[in-house]
Amino acid sequence: MYTHFLDHPIFHKASEVADSMGYPAFVIGGFVRDCFLERQGKDFDIVVVGDGIQYALNLAKALNKSNGINVFKNYGTAQIKYDDIEIEIVGARKESYSSESRNPVVEVGTLEDDQNRRDFTINALALSLNKNNFGELLDPFAGIEDMELQTIRTPLNPDITFSDDPLRMMRAIRFATQLNFNIYPDTFEGIKRNAHRISIISKERISDELNKIILSKKPSLGFNLLYEAGLLQLIFPDFCRLRGVDVIDGKGHKDNYYHTLEVLDNISILSVDLWLRWAAILHDIAKPATKRYEPGEGWTFHGHEFKGSKMVKRIFTSLKLPLNEKMRYVEKLVLLHLRPIALTKENITDSAIRRLMFDAGEELDDLMLLVRADITSKNENKKRRYLENYVIVEAKIKEVEEKDHIRNWQPPISGEEIMKVFNLLPGKDVGVIKTAIREAILDGIISNTYDAAYQLMLDEGIKLGLQNQS
Repeated sequence: MYTHFLDHPIFHKASEVADSMGYPAFVIGGFVRDCFLERQGKDFDIVVVGDGIQYALNLAKALNKSNGINVFKNYGTAQIKYDDIEIEIVGARKESYSSESRNPVVEVGTLEDDQNRRDFTINALALSLNKNNFGELLDPFAGIEDMELQTIRTPLNPDITFSDDPLRMMRAIRFATQLNFNIYPDTFEGIKRNAHRISIISKERISDELNKIILSKKPSLGFNLLYEAGLLQLIFPDFCRLRGVDVIDGKGHKDNYYHTLEVLDNISILSVDLWLRWAAILHDIAKPATKRYEPGEGWTFHGHEFKGSKMVKRIFTSLKLPLNEKMRYVEKLVLLHLRPIALTKENITDSAIRRLMFDAGEELDDLMLLVRADITSKNENKKRRYLENYVIVEAKIKEVEEKDHIRNWQPPISGEEIMKVFNLLPGKDVGVIKTAIREAILDGIISNTYDAAYQLMLDEGIKLGLQNQS
């Protein structure tokens, strides 16, 4: 018996309601799996052999949450919100699928039918909630053994599991990545055979699973499994184009696919931010399009940062990722990722640092994290040199910021003030003066102060033949 897993008041109420209705009831799936893996689970899935919706209504009443229940009659399910816990209740069911949809035809079934429809053995574990066998484990597919073996395996023939609901292929790889499990060979072969079926899944659902892989501790594990399974080629072909090395005159270049995954793993140690991780994924995405062999120079990727930043919107659109400030953030980091280290190829001037800080703005710290993660050379001398250069740029940024206060810079003189002083309407002259002030501050010609900017505004106004009206 595993009654210690069920010490939450919800389960005791669920048990009372089930017994009062004469229904066998079970907590099943992810919560049970996470208990055995000693992970915290907040969502409870309860299956009853009976009318799931009526049971849910009775449970909500017993929990004093009658106003916190959502009923989905078409699916025969209900959700109860209890503090920060979400309880999902369903009547035991069996499912059948058409070849064109992952939405099943649902019929009333037994607990065995319900466990058969589960995606993986580790998600088919159930604990009884009834008083006479409270906490008894039902494990028909040896899910506990698979957890001990750290294996993801389907309960039924994988061709049935994955063809019925192809999103389960992404979920298999996601679980393997999150838990650092292997995928059982027969199950993985089933993914490879059914990879083409992913085409019936919406881009939103695919991206949701992909993002969960990206947010795992070591995302490269998931990307490599997706590629080996033949899924990555279908859902993210731009990334697959990074693979491979060309050799001309005995000269090759690094494999940008593996380099990018190393950068992604590096950034994942430094940050849990999804969009910074996406910037790592896309920072070299235009290298295949910009790759050239120059005799005497070797392989070049000139302008890949500019072209890559332009590719972000198309990729985000294709994957149904948000086309908002998150996308613009990724675009900016892709565009600027070469700038910090490039500054060390010449004497680093305060002006160059100011411009970097101005262009990066609020994303400067994240940009520097990306640059640090991008140092992956296998040549230890080159790696040490890059790291030393990185430290130099970091120190220079700190020095200039303390002196000039350029971080997240706003001009000391606004366009409204320029219009007021010279009695102007919005137009070209206002832009000329604002640009002159900005450039003078970034170049260190004037200090980053109101008085210095005001005097330069007057001087620029005279050049333009404007009259001071103040």
